[in-house]
Amino acid sequence: MKKVGILYHPKVEATQVKARELEGFLSSRGLSVWVCSAWEREKACARLDGTDLLLTVGGDGTILRAAQVVIPGTTPITGINLGKLGFMTELDADEALEKLPVLIDTDGWIDERAMLQAEIVASGQESRTFHALNDVVVARGEIARVIRVEASIDGRYMTTYKTDGVILATATGSTGYALAARGPVLYPHSADFLLVPIAPHLSSAYALVLPANATVELRLSTYHSATLSVDGHINLPLTNADTIIIKRSPHKTRFWRISPQDSFYSSLEEKLKGRQSESGRKG
Repeated sequence: MKKVGILYHPKVEATQVKARELEGFLSSRGLSVWVCSAWEREKACARLDGTDLLLTVGGDGTILRAAQVVIPGTTPITGINLGKLGFMTELDADEALEKLPVLIDTDGWIDERAMLQAEIVASGQESRTFHALNDVVVARGEIARVIRVEASIDGRYMTTYKTDGVILATATGSTGYALAARGPVLYPHSADFLLVPIAPHLSSAYALVLPANATVELRLSTYHSATLSVDGHINLPLTNADTIIIKRSPHKTRFWRISPQDSFYSSLEEKLKGRQSESGRKG
C-alpha cells in the first residue's frame, strides 16, 4: 500500500482534526496521503487515481459520498466512525491510530457490496443514470399529499401505490430508511434488493424482497411535486409521468476490513439500539 486518500465530513470540525491527525501518522510511515472534503466529489475524483485505500472520517453518510467518488473504480473504503450508528464503518475514532498499522500492513479482507442503478426517463429530456449503495427513494415533495406510483416488475404491472413514497434498498441499505419503513434486514453480502412503500394509504403495504436480476419500473402519477433521492444526498425533482427504472448496478462498493467476517449478526442488535459493541466492530 503506497497511496491513501482521506475524506472527511466538512460540517463536523472533529472529522477535519482527525483527518489531519491520520494524514500525519500515515505520512510518517512513508505513505503518500491526500485529504479532501467528502462533499467535494470532483476534487476527490481528480486525486483518486492510484489510490490504494480511501479512508472516511465521519459516519455512514460520509461513506455514501465516498462510494460516489470511487465509481466506476474499485478502490476499497475503510470508514472511521465519528457519527452515530456507523453501520458501514470499520473503526472507532479513538482506536484508529492504534489499528491503522494493522489495517495497512496485514492481511485484511474485501467486503463487497451490491449497488443499485436508477435511470430517470422524463419526457423531452435525456435519460440520467445514478448509482446507489444504500437506496433509491421516490417520494412526495414539499406538499404533504400522497403521490401515486405505478410499479412494474420485469415488465409486468404489479400495483399502484398511493403513498408518501417508495424505497428501493440494497442489502446494505436494508438497515437504514427501509428498516424505518418496516422492511426486513438482508444479509449485507446479498445481491437481492428491497421494494418498500412508505406510509401507504389504502394500497399495498407489504415489503418485497426482489432477486438480483429483477428490474423495477416506477411511473409517477401526481399533480404535486415529487423527489428522487439517491443515497440521501443526490436529490432531484420529479414531475407527473416521470419514470424511474431501477436494477442492480454493474458497479460494487468494496470495503477493506480487518474485523471478523462472521460478526454481522452478533453486532446487529447493538447497532440498531445505537450502541457500540465492545469490539468496536462497525460494518
